[in-house]
Parts: sequence; structure tokens; C-alpha cells
Amino acid sequence: MSTYMYGIKNCDTIKKAKKWLEDSGVDYQFHDFRRDGLTAEKLDSWCNIVSWELLLNKRGTTWRQLPEEVKSSIDETSAKKIMLENPAIIKRPVLEANDEVHVGFKAAEYEKLFS
Repeated sequence: MSTYMYGIKNCDTIKKAKKWLEDSGVDYQFHDFRRDGLTAEKLDSWCNIVSWELLLNKRGTTWRQLPEEVKSSIDETSAKKIMLENPAIIKRPVLEANDEVHVGFKAAEYEKLFS
């Protein structure tokens, strides 16, 4: 099984998820979408599995810095455009494992996924 984690290297949640995977002996590859980019195809594939609403982090600084008219009129098309232009607005981590996509980190969910 291939496991891929997507996120931003200096994110605290990414650090916790990486530590959990390493402590649990899970082999994974990390993709920093701030440094390595994010393709529209990858984002579309995630949106086909989990909703764009789940991927869009409305609690972070990047979201708060968007103009109010952008936030109030957000839809799938505009959300994808914003996520591609500002990958930091994507909720982290995005984990691809067992042909599934998981967004965010909860140790109990990882435990269930990798047991």
C-alpha cells in the first residue's frame, strides 16, 4: 500500500501526523504543496472523493485574509481556484491511503486506517 501525505512542512498538524505515522511504522511519502505545487487534477481527484467544503479550511489565516465578497460567494469553482492559487488554505493533512482520502489528523482515525 502506498501512503501519501500532502500539506505544508511547517504546519503543526502535519508535524503531529508525521510523528504518528513514523511512531507507528507507517511508510509514507510527503508532498509539500507550497514547495512542490498542486495540480488541478490532484485537487479534482480529492474533490471527487471528499467534498471541496471539507478541503477548504475556513478557520485559517489564508481564509480570513480573503475579501468578504469572495468568502460570501464561494462555490466549488471559486474554491478550487483559490485552493490552487493558495494551497495553504487546504485543510491539512490530506492523506491518501488504502484508495481513500482523509482530511485532517485524528489519531483514532489513523489507528483505524492502519490497523
